Amino acid sequence: MTQLPLAGVTVVGLEQAVAAPFATRQLADLGARVIKVERPGSGDFARAYDETVHGQSSHFVWLNRNKESIALDVKAPADRAVLGALLAKADVFVQNLAPGAAGRLGLDAETLRAEHPRLIVCSISGYGSSGPYRAKKAYDLLVQCEAGVVSVTGTPEAPAKAGIPVADIAAGMYAYSGVLSALYERERTGEGSAFEVSMLDALGEWAGFPYFYANYGGSEPPRNGAKHAAISPYGPYTTGDGTTVFIGVQNEREWASLCEKVLHTPELATDPRFDRNSSRVARDAELTGIIEAALSGSTASDVQALLDAAGIANARMRTMAEFAEHPQLAARERWGSVGTPAGPVSALLPPIEVPGRTPRLDPVPALGEHTAAILAELGL
Repeated sequence: MTQLPLAGVTVVGLEQAVAAPFATRQLADLGARVIKVERPGSGDFARAYDETVHGQSSHFVWLNRNKESIALDVKAPADRAVLGALLAKADVFVQNLAPGAAGRLGLDAETLRAEHPRLIVCSISGYGSSGPYRAKKAYDLLVQCEAGVVSVTGTPEAPAKAGIPVADIAAGMYAYSGVLSALYERERTGEGSAFEVSMLDALGEWAGFPYFYANYGGSEPPRNGAKHAAISPYGPYTTGDGTTVFIGVQNEREWASLCEKVLHTPELATDPRFDRNSSRVARDAELTGIIEAALSGSTASDVQALLDAAGIANARMRTMAEFAEHPQLAARERWGSVGTPAGPVSALLPPIEVPGRTPRLDPVPALGEHTAAILAELGL
């Protein structure tokens, strides 16, 4: 088997919930040894979010494959010494403790870098280590609110949060890429480094489009449900059999093709009401009526066939159960099996697909499953 690119890299994660575990799981997928430090007795509190996966938490199963679990009370001197011994042998330390907790434990970046010059230290927080919000608790929904994401998500009548933890995922992805760049930098300099990622900064970067739209356009992007605030036609349209088809037009060439080959009204493309994207956005409700009237004599399948032939992007809305049976994923054999303490589960293979490389799908650990083995390895 081809060696994975991060084989030989050891990551210690003093982590909980989503952001840091998501980052370290990406590193583990690439071959890093990830040692997850958990509280004795209860462990990462994400273990108790729900009991939907063979009695286990869906979040925890998602975020913690390919890891080893050691149970340590890092406030107790003996267990803190064990953590210190782990860090002495580690390449990367990732933590997302509550604000100020790392410093009280002597696990702040300045202290650790002085002790271990080659160590890479990644600290994930809600709002950053300075500023008036530095000590404020942060969970995904709350950061979505503070970053303005909830204000632009939902319908005109009601705002909504994203259905997945986008603030956590954004922070986790920047932590992951930050570690990769720090490892590359260390190859050139021989020195480790320290960096921090805040959920607010990370999600704020992802919210760049509505930020620029609002700041320079003079108004907030409207909440349009499944439609787009700045592109039209882009969103759900009802066909003749009552089924919804999602259509996405990105440029004037596609708009002309839609009018001619799908709506069979080529003159609509140059109609002054709709001859540029901003005009279509301003009259989106009127345009939706015209499009749905043109589609009313066709089934969803027929409409999608026309859209495909015309080179127009389209989709059906799938439930999560339908996603699990997606024909594209099945045809590409993108599902694998991951062990858990309660039995195997089906999981997507890592998104980075390298020809000839076998993906790593090692089990999700039980709480403290590797404590004895790691202590023996350290001679403790």
